[in-house]
Amino acid sequence: MMGKVTLRNLAAHKIRLVLTAVAVILGVAFVAGTLIFTDSMNKRFDEVFSSISEDIAVDVRAKKVVGGDDDGTAAQPVPASVLETVKGVDGVKDPIGNVTGYAAVVGKDGEIVGTPQNGPPQLGVNWTTSGFFELTSGRAPQGPAEVVIDKATAESGGLSVGDTTQVITAGPPQRMKIVGLADTGNMMGTTITAFDTPTAQKLLLKPGYFSDIEMGSAGPSEEELRDRVAQALPQNLEAITGTELREEAQSDVAQMMGFFRTFLLAFALISIFVGAFIIFNTFSMLVAQRTRELALLRAIGAARAQVTRAVIGEAVAVGVVGSTLGLAAGAGLASLLQTQMGDAGEGGLTFTATPVIWSYTVGIVVTVVSAYFPARRAAKIPPVAAMRDDVALPQRSMRIRIALGSLLTAVGAALIGLGLAGGGGNPAVPVGAGAFAVFIGVAMLAPVISVPVLRVLGAPAARLMGAPGRLARQNALRNPRRTAATAAALMIGLALITTVNVLGATMRASIDEQVDAQFGADYLVQSQGAGGVNAEARQKIEGVPGVVTASPTYDGEVKIDGKEVFYVAGDARVLTDAARLKIVSGSAAAGPSAIMVDEDTAADRGWKVGTVVPAQFPDGKTERLTLSGVYAKSDLIGPRLLSPQAHLKHTLKPTVSIMVVDTAEADAATRTALESALAGYPNLEVADQASLKEDARAQVDGFVTFLTILLIMSVIIAAVGVINTLALSVIERTREIGLLRAIGISRRQLRRMIRLESIMIALFGAVLGMGIGVAFGAALQNALADDGLGVLAIPYGTLVVYLVVAAVIGVLAALWPAWRAGRMDVLKAISTE
Repeated sequence: MMGKVTLRNLAAHKIRLVLTAVAVILGVAFVAGTLIFTDSMNKRFDEVFSSISEDIAVDVRAKKVVGGDDDGTAAQPVPASVLETVKGVDGVKDPIGNVTGYAAVVGKDGEIVGTPQNGPPQLGVNWTTSGFFELTSGRAPQGPAEVVIDKATAESGGLSVGDTTQVITAGPPQRMKIVGLADTGNMMGTTITAFDTPTAQKLLLKPGYFSDIEMGSAGPSEEELRDRVAQALPQNLEAITGTELREEAQSDVAQMMGFFRTFLLAFALISIFVGAFIIFNTFSMLVAQRTRELALLRAIGAARAQVTRAVIGEAVAVGVVGSTLGLAAGAGLASLLQTQMGDAGEGGLTFTATPVIWSYTVGIVVTVVSAYFPARRAAKIPPVAAMRDDVALPQRSMRIRIALGSLLTAVGAALIGLGLAGGGGNPAVPVGAGAFAVFIGVAMLAPVISVPVLRVLGAPAARLMGAPGRLARQNALRNPRRTAATAAALMIGLALITTVNVLGATMRASIDEQVDAQFGADYLVQSQGAGGVNAEARQKIEGVPGVVTASPTYDGEVKIDGKEVFYVAGDARVLTDAARLKIVSGSAAAGPSAIMVDEDTAADRGWKVGTVVPAQFPDGKTERLTLSGVYAKSDLIGPRLLSPQAHLKHTLKPTVSIMVVDTAEADAATRTALESALAGYPNLEVADQASLKEDARAQVDGFVTFLTILLIMSVIIAAVGVINTLALSVIERTREIGLLRAIGISRRQLRRMIRLESIMIALFGAVLGMGIGVAFGAALQNALADDGLGVLAIPYGTLVVYLVVAAVIGVLAALWPAWRAGRMDVLKAISTE
C-alpha cells in the first residue's frame, strides 16, 4: 500500500520534485562529465603512446641525475658515437638517434603559434622515418633551410606548404621554408617542428649529439636486448625497454589527468553539497504541507517506519531520475570539454562503469541523506493531528541548534587554522574538513542570524514599497529555518567565490608591493617560451644607445645534500642592485665557484660565509661551491644564487632566461629603442616595473576568472533552490494569498511582494556568504604571508557587484512563483484548506 502512496505523491507533486531533481542533475552532471572526460582522454593518450613506441624494443638515454623534463628539452644528451656502438650489439634492429628541443613557429600575423607561457610544449625534433608523425602533404625536410610542421600549427598560423616563416629556437631566429605538413595527433596543443637531423642537432642540441637512441629487436626479448645494450654503454647512460618507456609516458599523463580529475571533482562536490541544502529544504516543506495527509495515514494504521519509507521512496525516485539525467548531461559536458582539446579530443567518448556507478551513488545517496531528517519528522506526526484544523509540525528548541552550530563553526575554524599552519600531512584534508564544518555550523546558526539581518535588509523595502514591502519582510521572517536553509545554498557558492576574489586581490596587491620593493633594474628582457635570449639578441641589447649594463641570468636545478633544488645564476653584483638584495653577511663579490643563499636557507642548513657546499649538477659532476654571502629573503631571486661560471661549466647548451638591463635614462625613448632593436625577435619582450605588474595581474585575473566560472555551477543550483522554496511557499500560502486578494491587494502588488521576499532571501545568503568568504580569504593571507602574500586586499567593488548579482538572482528566481501567485483564482484560494 505504501508503495502506491509513494507513487501517488510523486505524481501529485511533479513540478516540485522536478525542481528538486534539477539540483541532483547539475551536481551529478559535473561528476559524470569529469569522470567520462578523463577516462576518454586517458584512453586516447594510451593509444597514442602505444602507437608511438610500439616498434621500440630498447631506448638509450642519459641517466637522470638532476633536473630534466618529460619532453626531453632539458635532458642530458647522448653522443652520436653511441649510435655506432649499439649497431654492433647482437639483436639490435634499425637504431635511430632522436633529437628533441625547443622550437616555435611564427604565424603570418607575426605572433608565435601556441601559448608559450604555462602552455603546451613547443617541440623541435629531427625528422626520422620511425617518428610519431606522418606526412599528409609535401615532403621531408632536407638541408638547413627546410622544415616540416604539424597541421594544427599550420592552421593556427595561417601557414601552408611552400610558405617561408620564422622559426624560434634557443639560437637566432631562422627563416625556413615549410616543405611538408605532418599529422602528429597534436597532443594537448603541443606544436611540432621537424628539421633534418644535422639541422636539429645544431639548433636544438649540439652537433654530434642525440637526445636518445631508440631501436627495435631482431629476435631477443626486450629485457634480454636491454641487458646486452646496457653492457656496451658508458657509465652515464642507461638502457630501458620499450615497455618501460611507454609506461613512463602513460604514468606521466595519468598523473596529470588524475590531478585534473581531482581538481574538477572538488568543484563537483561543492555543487552537490549546495544541492543537498535544496533537497533538504524541499522535502521539509513537502512534509509540512502534507501534515494532515501523513497523519491520516498514521490514523488508518500506517506505522512510523512505513511513513518514513514512503518519504524516502520519493527521495530515491528523485535521486534515480536526477542521476539518470545527470549522467546524460555529464556525457554532453565531457563531449564539450573534448572539443576544446583539438585533435587530442578526437576518437569519441569512452564509457566505463566508474562514471555510472558514481553518478547513481552520489545522486541517490545525497538525495536520500538530505531527505532522511524530513522523513523522520513525518513519521513522528501523531494520528490525532488529522482531526485538527490547524495542523503544524512542532518546532524544536533553537538551543541545541545554536550550541551545535557554534561548536561546528569553532571546530571548523580550528581545522582550517591547523591546515594552513602546516602541521604536517596534506593540508587540503584539514582545510576541506574545516570549511565543511564551518558551512554546516553557520547554516545551523543562520536562523538566529537571519532575524536581525533580514530586518535590516528589509527595512528599505518596508519603508519605500509600502504594504508589499512590509509583507515581504514579514514573510521572510515568518519561518527563519526555511529562509536560512534556502539562503545557505547561495551562501556556500558566494563564500567560495568571495574567497577566490579576496585571494586574487591579495595576490595582486602583494605582487605590486614586491615589485616596488625588490625590482631595482630599469628593464628586463625575457623570452616567451623556452628559447631564452640568444647571443645575437644580447649583442643588439648591448648596442642600444643609453644601455649601461646588460647582464644575463640563468636558472637550473642542482642536487645539494641529496635534494634537488632550484637556483638562479648570474652576476651577483648586478643582481644585488637589480633585485635590491639586502646582504646580511658576506658580500656579493663572488668567485667562479660561489653560491649565495637567503638567510632562511642558511639558518636551516647551518651554513655560514665560507662554508663549502658540495653540489651535483645535471651532467653528473659535483662542484664544491663556497658560500660567499647571505641575503634577506627575495621573491624575485629565490633562495639560491650561483655564479654564472658554475652554471655554464656544467651546462651543455646554456639558455639565458632573463637579461637585466640598466640604462642611463629609463624613459620612453630608451624603451622604444630597446623594442626596435628586438623587433626581429617575436619571442622576446621588454618589461619595466609597470609591465611586470600588469603581466602578473593578468595571470592572477585569469586564475580568478577560471575558478569563479567553475563555482558558478553552485550558484545556479542555489538559484534553483530559491525558485523551489518560493514556489512551495506560494502553494503553502494559497489561502493567505486569496485573502490578500480579497481585501484589495492587486496582482501587481502580490507579484512585487514575492519578488521582494526573494531578493531579501538572496541578499541574506550573499551577505552571509561574502562575510565567510572574506574571513576565509583573510585566514589564507595570514597563513601565506611568509610565502609572498604579505598584503591583505579586499575587493570591495567586486563584492558590491556580487550583492547586485544576488539581488538579480532573487528577481529571476521569483518570476515563475510570482506569476503563478498572480494567476490564482481568489475564491478557490480562499476555500483552500
